[in-house]
Amino acid sequence: MQLKLEVVNLIVPEGCNIILGQSHFIKTVEDLYEAMMNSTPNVKFGLAFCESSGPCLIRHDGNDEELRKIAIENALKLSAGHCFIIVMRNAYPINVLDRVKAVPEVLNIYCATGNPVQVIIGETEQGRAILGVVDGAKSKGVEGDKEIEERKQFLRKIGYKR
Repeated sequence: MQLKLEVVNLIVPEGCNIILGQSHFIKTVEDLYEAMMNSTPNVKFGLAFCESSGPCLIRHDGNDEELRKIAIENALKLSAGHCFIIVMRNAYPINVLDRVKAVPEVLNIYCATGNPVQVIIGETEQGRAILGVVDGAKSKGVEGDKEIEERKQFLRKIGYKR
């Protein structure tokens, strides 16, 4: 049995965030759509789900055609069993993650980010699997007092702290 490794670079448009996860059932598409719509009123998103049995299609939905197409493109590049990707604008993952994780079919979340993302894929003769993700860049050091203050100010600026 052979194992082929591949690194897939996901498309994360400027000003957008993605959520990459794993699920287990075709109903995922409808339930993730509802979770996103019920999370925050201004969110724009596209989502795609890699079905891994039967016709093995990329199932998709969303309320923004551009983001739906990007989600489909990312899913095609991954083609890994039962993974899903949500590409969103006008919301941060923190606004939607509780609802996404509460979807009964969702097994885990690999990443939720606006950073560049590389996905490490393993492929056998049976199919493809996500082995892990590279979310952003390598750590460059430890924050000091200045960076602590900048972090706190940023959280206040975007409305997460008073």
